Amino acid sequence: RLVKQSPAREEESFLCLYIGIMSEKTCTIRTRKFMTNRLLQRKQMIIDVLHPGRANVPKAELREKLQKMYKCQDINQVSIFGFRTAFGSGKSTGFGPIYDSVNSLKKFEPKYRIVRVGLAEGKSGSRKQRKERKNRAKKFRGTKKSKAANAEKKK
Repeated sequence: RLVKQSPAREEESFLCLYIGIMSEKTCTIRTRKFMTNRLLQRKQMIIDVLHPGRANVPKAELREKLQKMYKCQDINQVSIFGFRTAFGSGKSTGFGPIYDSVNSLKKFEPKYRIVRVGLAEGKSGSRKQRKERKNRAKKFRGTKKSKAANAEKKK
């Protein structure tokens, strides 16, 4: 059942809808506990992201914004992780180191995070396949060991 609203109320509801649509696209990034860590060749900080009207913000978007904020040459110098979204508030908090170079990122970051960023490749094949290949190779010694593993791979 439709109820006719006064023109002022119609305008008010349109305004609320417009603000809602606009707030879906915006997010605000604030950093705190900023620290320069010379031993690990990086700047590190806690990142607070305010995203009202959005479930969360993609990490790629956050990395781009942090790169612009801190004037990095390469987006691959920025690594962010550990984000938790506060229930019902449109706020997320995580950790973000920005390395001095891509080489220092590769040196100090854990392998799984380097793979996540796309600078390295993860392990190929399933865990079960790797274990089976290892156990097949146990039956041989020396150079035959690698040949046996590769022969089974081809089949």
